[in-house]
Amino acid sequence: MPSRRIVQPLFFALVGLASACQSTRDSRRFTREEISAELRKMEVVSLDLGEFPIDGASAVVDGDTIHVKGLQSSLRLLGLDTEETFKHEDERKAYAAGWDNYREKMRGNSPRPVKMATPMGEEAKVWAEGFFEGVQSVRLERDHPGEIRDYYGRYLAYVMVYKNGRWLNYNIECVRAGYSPYFTKYGRSRRFHREFLEAQKNAQEAKIGIWSPGKLHYPDYDERLKWWNNRESTITRFEKQMEDNPDNYIALTRWDALTKLEGKVGEPVVLLGAVSEVTIAEKGPSVVKLSRTRNSDFDIVFFDKDVMLASGVLFKRGEYVQVRGIVTRYRPKYLGRERLQLVVTLPGQVLAPSAELEQLLANEHPDTAEARNLEGE
Repeated sequence: MPSRRIVQPLFFALVGLASACQSTRDSRRFTREEISAELRKMEVVSLDLGEFPIDGASAVVDGDTIHVKGLQSSLRLLGLDTEETFKHEDERKAYAAGWDNYREKMRGNSPRPVKMATPMGEEAKVWAEGFFEGVQSVRLERDHPGEIRDYYGRYLAYVMVYKNGRWLNYNIECVRAGYSPYFTKYGRSRRFHREFLEAQKNAQEAKIGIWSPGKLHYPDYDERLKWWNNRESTITRFEKQMEDNPDNYIALTRWDALTKLEGKVGEPVVLLGAVSEVTIAEKGPSVVKLSRTRNSDFDIVFFDKDVMLASGVLFKRGEYVQVRGIVTRYRPKYLGRERLQLVVTLPGQVLAPSAELEQLLANEHPDTAEARNLEGE
């Protein structure tokens, strides 16, 4: 697999410039022309993070986590979500009491599937250790120049490993080996979507790993895949719209999102973000926070709480929504500095479709037929 480098990265220099643009604490405000100039520079960030040394099998934390030398942050491996390993004594005791009771206890009253330690999670770690045995270095690559870190600050990456005379994408091989489904909860792979689908189909047909009826693994993959794919539909649909209108469609997951928003004050935009918190106020504005990072959210403000309730966003915690509005500045008393926000005055400014509607929208994807063929539908 050849390297996908686009240009030499200007990443570290540009992060400093982006930070300056993003912060409204600075006394100096950037003009729209200056912001546009910096955005043009930021577009040259490379897909290739570089080559990093690792300590073979001991670099493996679990099936979808490895440590590399030279990066201050950990990695989030794209397209993967292996089951968890047993890290806590209470998990081991609960599991020892019986598999069926353990599954029910860990799920509890959660309306969604949960992550939990399983024997399959342990097996995935052992398989990963075997895959990286003797490997002294890996090449890390991004999926998109604008998607650098996840909500928790981890680098988003594919791990490329040179083995037996050729480059292998560990992320895809892990799915092919049956230790993870194709994980689309935060969006599909832009570079390897077809390869992930084929790898998952191979594992399902072979009935290996998580697709084996005789092993102890999550029992609810049908439910998980439906949930993840509905979220992916929202993201993919928005990104297609963003391609047609890059100036006004802004995904908050992109590292330059706030810089772009600084340049759009007073103008209409359409935002994509996941609902992290909803605050309904009896007096004053109600606020929906769309997540960017663990320490940085973007406020969607409703001065009429009935508009919030009618929009349906209250029932979308943890899910992606699309919001249309005018970017404005405000100065919270508790911060003493300006922030950006979007004010919603009509329910229709928020697109928070149901799972059923998302499934209908997913059928509009141009590659739906291809996906169905690969999935054996």
